[in-house]
Amino acid sequence: MLLKDALTSAIHRLTAAHVGSPRMNAELLLMFTLGCDRAYLFAHPERELTTDEDSRYHEALSQRARGIPAQYITGHQEFWGMDFIVTPAVLIPRPETEHVIEAVLKLNDGARASSPGYPARIVDVGTGSGCIALALAKELPHAEIHATDISSPALEVARANAARHQLESRIHFHQTDLLQDLDPLAFDFVVSNPPYVGESEADQVQLEVRKFEPRNAVFAGPTGLEVIERLIPQAHAALKPGGWLVIEISGTIADRVQRLLEGWKQVHITDDLQGIARVASAQKS
Repeated sequence: MLLKDALTSAIHRLTAAHVGSPRMNAELLLMFTLGCDRAYLFAHPERELTTDEDSRYHEALSQRARGIPAQYITGHQEFWGMDFIVTPAVLIPRPETEHVIEAVLKLNDGARASSPGYPARIVDVGTGSGCIALALAKELPHAEIHATDISSPALEVARANAARHQLESRIHFHQTDLLQDLDPLAFDFVVSNPPYVGESEADQVQLEVRKFEPRNAVFAGPTGLEVIERLIPQAHAALKPGGWLVIEISGTIADRVQRLLEGWKQVHITDDLQGIARVASAQKS
């Protein structure tokens, strides 16, 4: 089959399966199958797919039509300009989480302005793919960075990503529940994208997220606050005086998170580009 015909057929197939952005998905999976970029697709419409390529493309499309996220099919997702390995053991990194990185970098700049030579000690709680920890390691070459996760398979993915980006010597990985059993270190930043969706909101979450992404990385419990309620006091104990907690949240829990942060200084909620509350930051007194 010609490349252009395979692509047209794939778009129709994904459209019929009610897959969002069918053309983008069809192109992405064809680039994955052929190991090429989008420019190649447009430059070689008459290229004949081999039997093996046609078979592999068909299988990738079948998986996507069943709802499996494209990132789990290709095994990759971009975040903060970096390519990350992703598997069903980890949450797929999303652009909204980049607001967490932006908040930490801004707060770190402020801390360095008041304390020249300030070397930040940071812990990323529930690291998953390692996207937050690695992005911060890239941007803050002198920082000491730790990353925790309760999941051994998730930590394997995070370590693989650290090795791919030659940052394995920069990040200390710990298998633990939030900050429990961590060596008594005083951190400048506790950073996290914790589970924050309530079970009662499950029908509002995309089906492919509910069905294929790790449930304990999405849902926190009945209200969505269960993990954050545990994290806030642990973060307070782990932070230096004046240290910062920076966590991703959703608009549905923003007010309740602010109440949980009573007693902290400079509590601030940052909206994402859609005007939805996305990041909560607070400073330890």
